[in-house]
Amino acid sequence: MQENRPVADGFIYASLPQLMALEHHARGLSFVSRQPLSSVLSGNHASRLRGRGLSFDELRQYIPGDDLRQLDSRASLRFGKPFVRTYTEERDRPTMLLVDQRMSMYFGSRRNFKSVTAAELGALSAWMAFHAGDRVGGMVFGDGRIDHIRPLRSRARVEALCAAIVRNNQALNATGPDTEGLDQLDHVLRRCLGVASHDHLICIISDFSGVGPQTLHLLRQLSAHNDVIAMQVYDPLALKLPERGRLLVTQGELQVELEIERRQVQKPLGEFLSGRLKDVATLLRRSRVPLLMFSTGEGTLEQMRQELGRLAGSPR
Repeated sequence: MQENRPVADGFIYASLPQLMALEHHARGLSFVSRQPLSSVLSGNHASRLRGRGLSFDELRQYIPGDDLRQLDSRASLRFGKPFVRTYTEERDRPTMLLVDQRMSMYFGSRRNFKSVTAAELGALSAWMAFHAGDRVGGMVFGDGRIDHIRPLRSRARVEALCAAIVRNNQALNATGPDTEGLDQLDHVLRRCLGVASHDHLICIISDFSGVGPQTLHLLRQLSAHNDVIAMQVYDPLALKLPERGRLLVTQGELQVELEIERRQVQKPLGEFLSGRLKDVATLLRRSRVPLLMFSTGEGTLEQMRQELGRLAGSPR
């Protein structure tokens, strides 16, 4: 008897060719802007390490605390103000991608399931890091499983990470247990803390179901010596419910039909969904981790461009 496998349509289930094809689209995208003050990363460790490095980075006005040995006397005399030269140290660093494929991600009301949007974000981020010259690895996690791919700078390692994402993504199904109350996200963060002690770029791609005080503590620990970026995947229903009609909420074969115009349905459901987004945003603000938000109702690539541009244009 032939085993029934999910159909990888790119919306409910992802495929390896789909994720590998994102390499071309990732070119030109970067977590770190060319301009120092426009870095998406707001942590203590930027991707480009400053100091007496190998290549000239920029000539800029002196800021208290700068190394006085980097003063440029000619520029300082010319402009009548102290100017310093900064340099970029040519070295790569590990990128760890934490990609959520729990049952809470197996949901979608428009375009993609959250699990597929997360898969695409994981692949895009991996290709971005690879083309930046960094080592790429990560942890792909479901409710009871964690696949750990150690960082390495090779195309084969990116493919291995994408394959792990697809494997976990296609293991999701409507009969899977709902274990939102478990602390699997915290468990993954603790494991990441054990292998990423310092100078990593860590991208957490999740809907952040089940976050709590321990999550905040772990995020602060990770961001103390690493650059951490949170990518929250959400469904459009969390922002606005339809005013009338019937809403069919589905997780694969499991379906529930709700009459939205009934106040006893619309008000508590809307408050619950929007409240979860606010809770995550508040927690991440307290942890000082930059937050990028991605809707399942829009194209992942275009949203990545918009979110990177939005954060790159904001002050640090």
